[in-house]
Amino acid sequence: MYTAYIAMRRLICCLLLTGPLLAQTPHLLLRSPALSRTQIVFSYAGDLWSVPREGGEARRLTTGVGEESGPIFSPDGSLVAFTGQYDGNTDVYVIPAGGGMPKRLTWHPDPDYAVGWTPDGKRVWLDSRR
Repeated sequence: MYTAYIAMRRLICCLLLTGPLLAQTPHLLLRSPALSRTQIVFSYAGDLWSVPREGGEARRLTTGVGEESGPIFSPDGSLVAFTGQYDGNTDVYVIPAGGGMPKRLTWHPDPDYAVGWTPDGKRVWLDSRR
C-alpha cells in the first residue's frame, strides 16, 4: 500500500513538472492520414502534405485557395483522390502522388466526398446525396 502511495506521488510530481512544458508544445492539426507503400499523405492547414514513410520533411502537394481533405491513395500508390472545397462547392479531385494540378471528377451542386478506389484503381468511389 505504501509503495503505491509513493508511486502515485512520483507520478503527480512528474506531471506537475512536465505539464507546463507540454502546454508550450505547438498542437499540430494533422488529419486523415493515408498510407501507400512509400508515402504518407495527410491534411494540414487545409492543404495536402506528403512525407516518406521512413520519416523526413513533409512537402506540400496542394496549394489551392480552397480546403483539401480526406486523401486516399489509389491501389498502386500513383494517385491520391481527395475532397476539395473550391468555389464554394465540395467535390472529388485526383492528384498525382508526387503533386501537381488537381483534376476535378465531380461537378454536382450537392457535396461529394472521396471514400475509396475500385480494386483496379480506375475509378474513385464517392459519397454523395444525389
